[in-house]
Amino acid sequence: MTSGIESLYGKQMTESEIDQFLEERGYGVLSMVADGVPYGIPLSFGYDGSERLYFVFVGYSEQWKKMTFADESETVSLLALDVESASGWRSAIVTGSFDRITAEEWEQARELIAENAFKPDLLVDVDRQDNPQVWVLEAEEKSGRAVGID
Repeated sequence: MTSGIESLYGKQMTESEIDQFLEERGYGVLSMVADGVPYGIPLSFGYDGSERLYFVFVGYSEQWKKMTFADESETVSLLALDVESASGWRSAIVTGSFDRITAEEWEQARELIAENAFKPDLLVDVDRQDNPQVWVLEAEEKSGRAVGID
């Protein structure tokens, strides 16, 4: 039985549990900052299993908001969560540098996105470009908590 505090805060996940969770989940909320203004968007991602998360930017707004924030954000964070009930949930936060990939990195990113992104068919059909709209988060810090989910 879980104590009241443990059911509220959960137990700390190990790095391997966090990695497995990120591979299983394939989507989360990416948070960026431009000119001191935060911007969080739900995005699907591919994960290499240890340190690199890949995001494809598809679609656009007239203001190119995603691109503007991505260009100006040196450090970003991703929150992935899975809530089954009040007594069964997991969450992980990954923080690190954020850069646009080169055309040479596209095939590796495409493979990882196909393996574990949410709805990868929407993302991997994007044609390779000289300057792909794909970004990589280099994980510098990872943390995670879980309650009632093994």
